[in-house]
Amino acid sequence: MISVAPMLDWTDRHFRYFLRLLSRRVTLYTEMVTCGAIIHGERGRLLGYDPSEQPLILQLGGSDPDQLAVCVKIAETLDYQGINLNVGCPSDRVRQGRFGACLMKHPRLVAECVSAMRENTRLPVSVKCRTGVDDHDSYDHLNDFVATVAAAGCRTFIVHARKAWLKGLSPKENRSVPPLRYDTVERLKRDHPGLNIVLNGGILDLDQAERHLQWADGVMIGRAVYHNPYMLAQVDRRFYGDPYFIGSREQLLEAYLPYVERQLALGVRLHSMTRHLLGLYHGQPGAKRWRRHLSTRGCRTGAGIEVLRSWLEAV
Repeated sequence: MISVAPMLDWTDRHFRYFLRLLSRRVTLYTEMVTCGAIIHGERGRLLGYDPSEQPLILQLGGSDPDQLAVCVKIAETLDYQGINLNVGCPSDRVRQGRFGACLMKHPRLVAECVSAMRENTRLPVSVKCRTGVDDHDSYDHLNDFVATVAAAGCRTFIVHARKAWLKGLSPKENRSVPPLRYDTVERLKRDHPGLNIVLNGGILDLDQAERHLQWADGVMIGRAVYHNPYMLAQVDRRFYGDPYFIGSREQLLEAYLPYVERQLALGVRLHSMTRHLLGLYHGQPGAKRWRRHLSTRGCRTGAGIEVLRSWLEAV
């Protein structure tokens, strides 16, 4: 129902662990991992996670059905709960590899990819896309794309409610300049009632998410969660009827400390974990002081658990 979007350089294993302390029910996604990196790279570093992060879905970047087939087999052995194919990222690095948003121009290829993935795993396969790309941005094009890929067996589409401009806009601009088209995604759901349609893009808070859930099967929240992670503290009770609640922000940090200590013992820098926590006090008194505390002390060479403990003692 509620999920956190895959975000490059942000939804790494440390941030996901932190988010899981806030909610037991929200679905988490990895950063996008390319097929080439999985096949030829260091799988432990790329695909490793803490079991507490479940339910966790692996997002793949690729357009070669054979490579995707190999990767889903690997993912299944690692007990991921699902596989998501990235057909929405607009970055130059992604375009050069012929995957991401440019694949929306090639629905039959995406369908071939989905078929190959489904034939090689029992895990559910979903697709994350945009409402369009470049001049291929009509509703008919989106509808045809979804129908073609759905015919290959994909039942869940996560739709970022903006088109992607691959010519002239940076990845950052593609997250804000193209207008949001929630009505287009809602129409898609009406025309495909048997599919799971998850809305992504521009969702700023849980009130907005709840309104969209009147018609959407799910809502995916991205940067709003990164900049204000504590919003997830209300998700389990509000959307799932689950009484779980971590408590105050300070109780959340206390719960995070054992993980931080374990990672420090493995040689992970404190900054790799605290850089995701800058928004913890978003909108609260002391937010600026918290950011300054982490920015000045958490980045130092050899910084340890005392950075977080000293904050807890002070508050």
